[in-house]
Amino acid sequence: MTTLAPASPAQRERALAILLGDELEPIVDMVGWSPAKDVYEVASAEGSVRFSRDAASEGGFCVEGVSGHNPLAVQDPTRFVGLASERATPHPHRRDNSYPHGYAQFAQLFDHPSAPDLCVIHSASHNWADHGGHLGEHGSLDVIQARAPFVIAGAGVNRLGLADLGCRLVDVAPTVLALLGAPASDRLSHQDGEVFAPVVAEPGAARHVIGFLWDGTNPNVLYDLVARGVAPNVARLLESGTACRYGALASLPTVTLANHTSILTGSHPGHHGILHNAWVDRDTGAQVITNSPATWATSMQWLHPGVETLHHALKRSFPGSFTASINEPCDAGADYSTFDLVRNGRRPAPPPGPDDLPDATHRFVRPSKDYRWASRSDHTAVDQFRTVWRDPDGHPPAFTWVNFTLTDSAFHEGGPYSEMAESAVADSDARLGRMLDEVERAGVWDDCAFFLVADHGMEETDPGVRGDWDEALAEAGVAAHDEGYGFLYLTGP
Repeated sequence: MTTLAPASPAQRERALAILLGDELEPIVDMVGWSPAKDVYEVASAEGSVRFSRDAASEGGFCVEGVSGHNPLAVQDPTRFVGLASERATPHPHRRDNSYPHGYAQFAQLFDHPSAPDLCVIHSASHNWADHGGHLGEHGSLDVIQARAPFVIAGAGVNRLGLADLGCRLVDVAPTVLALLGAPASDRLSHQDGEVFAPVVAEPGAARHVIGFLWDGTNPNVLYDLVARGVAPNVARLLESGTACRYGALASLPTVTLANHTSILTGSHPGHHGILHNAWVDRDTGAQVITNSPATWATSMQWLHPGVETLHHALKRSFPGSFTASINEPCDAGADYSTFDLVRNGRRPAPPPGPDDLPDATHRFVRPSKDYRWASRSDHTAVDQFRTVWRDPDGHPPAFTWVNFTLTDSAFHEGGPYSEMAESAVADSDARLGRMLDEVERAGVWDDCAFFLVADHGMEETDPGVRGDWDEALAEAGVAAHDEGYGFLYLTGP
């Protein structure tokens, strides 16, 4: 294995000529790169922007020049809020779209020592028909794919209902520490987020915090289903807390493990180390895959040295605290962890077969392999929650984290507006109810704060908008490794 050096300007220009050409315009929203330290460029078929870090400028960035249409001109986090608004503008073109925190998003990405030469952002309409045929998609910087739901409730939380508020996923961990009463100066080691003050009524009021992640859930869809009575247990949380209408915005890339880790560290992917679901380690030239069944148990080896998770920070702030990580690869520092059991050869007991699985919509469990696998995985998560919360010594964890996967599978396969997606929310809500029942049984309900979040949003694609920039690059003689569909490492002359 050999190190992989950054691409030369000539290599980059050859690739950009293909990526920003008319042929790929329907599937390529924009492309970003870093020509020099703390300097960044983002270009589309319609124009480009060059910007740099500048602590003295508003937002910490200075725009040095714009040619044509600035691809990051609109960074409004409130665009397409509400399901009716979202559905009224399907597959928005970049001119109509929004890219919140766009400058900071690209900058943090290129802070990583193994950042790609080019980061390709796919269009809102692009359907990866040749890579699985998803009707729902994420990974882009656009607001619908970046926006995750955020519901927070219980001890120490303001009761604002569905409020005109929004935050970022990196703000979740600092907010959890505040609810538990950690001093304001007690920050996570590589913290990019801040305490989301509007939802914190009484710092230190919670003795226990429980976080639920519903992977890949579109917040406009979720809030609509709550209003229609499909998710009564989410509604129960909302009645005793706050939901952010503008959601919690994921970090670039808006994919699974990068943002699971951002939630649990308060840090962007370019800073915590889990850069994507797959990338190239420039030190060795080897491919890194973190988000797969074969690598979940060991993926945290790629955390940058010294990066703390919430589990680490809680035990530093509150010595003796017990924490649990259920069905979650980002488990560093947890006392109880599903994947720690796996690493030690003690896999959880297998769940029931599809015909005997509770809280499962059998219309989809039988015919859909992904729906079936995710339903069984999430059932096991509920069983593990029961194990942790039925501690014989009567000491529930200070922090419990539970990752659910069914929503991601269903929103991908059926699309975010489908009956399959609605069923996944209903099934997940029933499992949520079983866990809330366990908290009540433990007798500590009034001492608990809860939050429900996702790692990214999900946008309906256009099945007619297909294509693959890898093929176009190869036909033009541009050699590149494409990791995670969009991280290009240029290897040719």
